[in-house]
Amino acid sequence: MLFRSLGGVPHDMYGMTTASVHEYVLGVLKNLGLHEEQMVKIQTGGPDGDLGSNEILVSRDKTIAIIDGSGVVYDPVGLNRRELTRLAKKRTMVEHFDRSLLTKEGFFVSINDQDITLPDGTPVPNGEDFRNKFHLHPLAVADLFVPCGGRPAAININNWKELLNDEGKPKFRFIIEGANLFITEEARLRLEEQEIIVIKDASTNKGGVTSSSFEVYAALAMSDQEFNTHMVGKEGNMPDFRKSYIQEILNRVKDNARSELNVLWQEHEAGNTPFTHLTNVLSNKINEITDSIVNSELVTNKRLKERIIEEYTPECLVELTGLKNILKRVPGNYLNAIVATKLATGFIYKYGLQANEVDFYHYIGSF
Repeated sequence: MLFRSLGGVPHDMYGMTTASVHEYVLGVLKNLGLHEEQMVKIQTGGPDGDLGSNEILVSRDKTIAIIDGSGVVYDPVGLNRRELTRLAKKRTMVEHFDRSLLTKEGFFVSINDQDITLPDGTPVPNGEDFRNKFHLHPLAVADLFVPCGGRPAAININNWKELLNDEGKPKFRFIIEGANLFITEEARLRLEEQEIIVIKDASTNKGGVTSSSFEVYAALAMSDQEFNTHMVGKEGNMPDFRKSYIQEILNRVKDNARSELNVLWQEHEAGNTPFTHLTNVLSNKINEITDSIVNSELVTNKRLKERIIEEYTPECLVELTGLKNILKRVPGNYLNAIVATKLATGFIYKYGLQANEVDFYHYIGSF
């Protein structure tokens, strides 16, 4: 891969975005005392894509349907996990699913199919239309829905009620968004009114952004020789530093996801405020505090800056270059942004959305 040969960290190869999204899945289930292996799941975005393939590889649920660019594969008893894994590793669409592994109630409907009949007798006039709307279909019933791909606004204010059954009960218990903008804001709020737990994309899929920021940071903090030796390496050989650095990024992605979910969960439990609204409030509050810190004397406090940068920097990078070199090489404005963001995010994750100025005073004192 080009990015890898230049020292980058391909998000699809290491599942950076999926690491964040799936951590939310695990966190929600843990908070409710549920086990992933017992969950029935439906997923948009197939094994050919970044999110879809990695979600298949890390999940341990019973997936009954996957919708991707080629069509819909469905089996009410659960799709063969080994076959899904095979497709995910090959990064190929569900049209290549071995249909001999489907039960008599299972099926694959291609976007090219016309006037076919499902095993239960339901007619399908147009395969592409069937694919586009399957997440709203009566067969699309599960504990968990993880959109990892699909069109923006696929669930909106005009069709959200189709996620309820004939008795008005939700067809999903949890929706953890991976794909951006799959559900509109109005639809999210209506679904949460029906007691469906909906965790918004703005919270769940930060893994890719986090990874990109650390890729840039490594390039700034290392000399050209260090970067070529420890991040690029020789053809076919991955340097030990690169392995460690990627693992530390993954750990950071998961830690951040757990921390943010904890705040959202506590606030939701305290006031029954929709998760959708809480994500917006949390993002706005972190941004406001970050801006305030950037424009304050906190970013010029030498001792505080060194402490925050050392805490922010992956341990293997500090060991390789030394903190003094990082502080010297990385542009001042970039360091200031790190300090401000790290302080703002850490403050909200520790004290919650109701935190005030006195809490911030104690928080800064802890450094």
